[in-house]
Amino acid sequence: MSLQLRAISSLDAIDTVAWDALHDGGNPFISHAFLSGLEQYGCLRPDWGWQPEHLTLWRDGALVAAAPGYRKYNSHGEFVFDHAWANAYARNGLDYFPKWLGAVPYSPVTGPRLLARNDQDCRALRDAIVAHVQAEQLSSAHINFHLPGETPCFDGQWLLRTDVQFQWQREPGWQAFDDFLAAMDHKRRKNIRQERAKVARAGITFVTRHGNEASADELRAMHGFYLQTFAEYGNAPALTLPFLRHLATQLPRQLVLFLALQDGEPVAGALCLRGGDTLYGRYWGGAALPGLHFETCYYQGIEYCLREGLQRFEPGAQGEHKLARGFLPTQVRSHHWIAHPQFRQALRDWCAREREDAARYAQALQHHSPFKSDEPRP
Repeated sequence: MSLQLRAISSLDAIDTVAWDALHDGGNPFISHAFLSGLEQYGCLRPDWGWQPEHLTLWRDGALVAAAPGYRKYNSHGEFVFDHAWANAYARNGLDYFPKWLGAVPYSPVTGPRLLARNDQDCRALRDAIVAHVQAEQLSSAHINFHLPGETPCFDGQWLLRTDVQFQWQREPGWQAFDDFLAAMDHKRRKNIRQERAKVARAGITFVTRHGNEASADELRAMHGFYLQTFAEYGNAPALTLPFLRHLATQLPRQLVLFLALQDGEPVAGALCLRGGDTLYGRYWGGAALPGLHFETCYYQGIEYCLREGLQRFEPGAQGEHKLARGFLPTQVRSHHWIAHPQFRQALRDWCAREREDAARYAQALQHHSPFKSDEPRP
């Protein structure tokens, strides 16, 4: 039975049940509800370079494999930085854009990218992506933040890149926040307690709201905090309030908000999504009060994971300040197929050097672990 490749410009063209049958439901970012919501509610503006182009494989009219994807005209919102690659193309009179990207927009979150029921269909999807790039005369294909278990699906023509994020991992015996603190050295434990005390002295209390528990005013407040943060950094916000409302209804228990209250009114908030065993921190905003950012973005999330039995907390990209708060260096991966043979070879060497640098960086960070059992030997 032959496979047919179809490039889909809107996820609405695919049945929700058929799409979601290709994954185990443990990662909300590749759900039909999340990805289609981005398209429906104005989060993928064409002038930001995002054009949905989901690549799907069909057998006898049935969807058997898919990769959420986008034709990109810039590198906005990807978090696997390839500006140097684009510049090198330009210096040689070549076009790097458009390219094809397999990823979740604006989300540096590890998760499934090659959605298939078996290894054979996974490899067929990989080959179909390459064939699509060649047929459309695109410069390249990129699969960002894929699962470690998907690595064997990529053959030697694909280039591996690695990077470091800071993630929290629950350890055996951690039932409450004090158990987590007890595993830390004295200095870090003391600093965290002082940060939390400052927030408490300011009269801040917290409420946790799942999507189906959040009021319209609370959703509006959270979106306002998100807009505030982007304005402070001079960036353009992508997520719209209708999209947030969509998540609250379509992913009612997976959307999680931590709202900081002062005199009963929200003054800060963190927006997270909950997966099967992982909490994903995405956006924050709020008042400039001492310790409030760390409490809202990190400590409330850790307490939630301990309370709910979750094993991991991914608070987002970058940020060495997370290390002292219990988030350890963790490797993240992406694979890249480059159409131009000479550039592919040059970038193969470039990626090898980058992987070595990332490994050295992660090793150096381990010497600064906040946990007693990980303290470096003299």
